Amino acid sequence: MTDSPAAASTDHDAKGLAEIAARIAERAAARILELRAQGVSVAASKSSATDVVTAADQESERLIVAAIQEVRPDDGILGEEGTGIEGSSGVTWVIDPIDGTVNYLYDLPAYAVSIAATVADDAAYADGRRAIAGAVCNPRTDELFVAWQGGGATRNGEPIRITGQEDLSVSLVATGFGYTVERRTRQAEMVARVIPRARDIRRNGSAAYDLCMLAAGRIDAYYEEGLQPWDYAAGVLIASEAGATLIGRDAATPPGEPFMVVGSAGLVEELRSLALGA
Repeated sequence: MTDSPAAASTDHDAKGLAEIAARIAERAAARILELRAQGVSVAASKSSATDVVTAADQESERLIVAAIQEVRPDDGILGEEGTGIEGSSGVTWVIDPIDGTVNYLYDLPAYAVSIAATVADDAAYADGRRAIAGAVCNPRTDELFVAWQGGGATRNGEPIRITGQEDLSVSLVATGFGYTVERRTRQAEMVARVIPRARDIRRNGSAAYDLCMLAAGRIDAYYEEGLQPWDYAAGVLIASEAGATLIGRDAATPPGEPFMVVGSAGLVEELRSLALGA
């Protein structure tokens, strides 16, 4: 699913799109919290038997898609749980109805609804699009993170900023793991290289929420292999607008599914080299 260059270059009201994302994310987050109280029903699995989809994931995506189509009928939509709608406006919404589904399954408080409005940009990210507005809402912590291009980043309406830490030895670094044996093995090798050189490692189980915690100064850096657009679309915009630098696997590869590192400009290159064993 791609937008034409002409459509992608059209001016968009990024602040207005962020307000839409925030409003819908709050609605979906409230709904998944209601559903969690009723008990979790596993509906399917994806990359492995442990990579689950709940009925709440599916209902949340339906709610988000319907809400977007009501106010932005010409936009495209890309959702983790299978939604793929072509648009004509130049904007495609990239949504994760519950980022951190396993946390949701176990009632751990690190999960969130992530919604981003994106435009085509082959140079920005590996998936070929760039977020210009986004929101991430964690209903368990009652936090709403919002950003739009050039507008800074906020948590519950208050501006947030990264720590700016550039010394890896005193940096708290977050990462995540996939659900296949092969990917988890590679990721374990990365952690083994990073942890002796960093203050400590955190694995919270939600990329979207990790990126927001980076933006809010709760961790100093974040890296991961294998993220999908819905995992990071809103979170990377929020982190970027809070002052973070993003890089990919190498100078020729934009950040995204192959690999990404996020943190202060003085930290990301060292962390990338260490994690990849370069």
